[in-house]
This record gives sequence, C-alpha cells and structure tokens, in this order.
Amino acid sequence: MTKEAIIKKTLKTLNVLPAEKAEEVSDFADFILKKHEEYILQKGIYKIAEESETFNFLNEEEVLYTVKDIKEKY
Repeated sequence: MTKEAIIKKTLKTLNVLPAEKAEEVSDFADFILKKHEEYILQKGIYKIAEESETFNFLNEEEVLYTVKDIKEKY
C-alpha cells in the first residue's frame, strides 16, 4: 500500500470517528512522530561519534607495561 493510499484510508476513518477518538489518533500520531525524530537524532549522534577523531590518540598510545613487569603469575 502506498503512503498516499494509507493517508486517504486514515482520513476516511478519521472522518467517521467521533472527535474524542480522532484526537486520540492525533495524539498517537504525534507520539509516533516523536519516536521517529528521536531515532533519527540518535542515529545522527552515532554517526558523528563514529566518524570523530577525538579518541585517535588512544591508538597511538605507547606500551607502558609488558608481561615481564608482572611480579606474580597465577
């Protein structure tokens, strides 16, 4: 079903519903939209963090200790 067909079907249904039920549908649509916006925002934040070079210095960190530095072995 195309988006346009879904919209037409939903509008027909909303026209039949009483006002308070149509308001519930509107509130639910707002809720779904907020969830979608949060998902898009979170996805963008992940992408920014993934492409960031902030912690690249950790890749170049020198080795401070070796196995020889261990005093007790278990």
